[in-house]
Amino acid sequence: MNDRRLANGQSVQGRSPRVLAIAQRRRWRNRYNSVIPGRPRAGPSFPDGDPMARIQIDLPGHFCFATEIAIYINHINYGNHLDNTALLALVSEARVRFFKSLGYSELDVEGVGIIVADAAVQYRSEAFHGEVLVFSLTAHDFNRYGCDLVWQVAERDSGREVARGKHGIIFFDYAARKPAPVPPAFAARFAG
Repeated sequence: MNDRRLANGQSVQGRSPRVLAIAQRRRWRNRYNSVIPGRPRAGPSFPDGDPMARIQIDLPGHFCFATEIAIYINHINYGNHLDNTALLALVSEARVRFFKSLGYSELDVEGVGIIVADAAVQYRSEAFHGEVLVFSLTAHDFNRYGCDLVWQVAERDSGREVARGKHGIIFFDYAARKPAPVPPAFAARFAG
């Protein structure tokens, strides 16, 4: 016997698949729109948990750098929120500012450059035109040739987390066209 119920409490027994699908969409829409009045959250709540495996990014206890960047209209997509590709472009701008704050450029960190080898992003909520985002970054998890640049993005006024992620960077000798060891002076800035 099927004991599932529609949103209004009625039994699903004897209901057409179309009626059941409409009821399910209503439940999801109600959950989706109930978090922040007038503004939906990042996605629907699934009745049986999230159906897709998700990456988890752990943040360090301290970020050594933060910068603010406003969301312009060209960062907005057809869903009327910050586009995922625009977020990565904004993180790239924050990364340039991070290196500049340390007296470096991406082509000259103690004589060698960097290359972004990989990236991981965990989107946490929507962001909208006119909001100002705070990008917090630090270098973390060093290895022989590189490290992770771990970052978190939050909306300035509310503190709402928008995204978190990390870029795996390797240090690169552009003249020799090969990876270079992590410059000791750079790594020392993040020790302890």
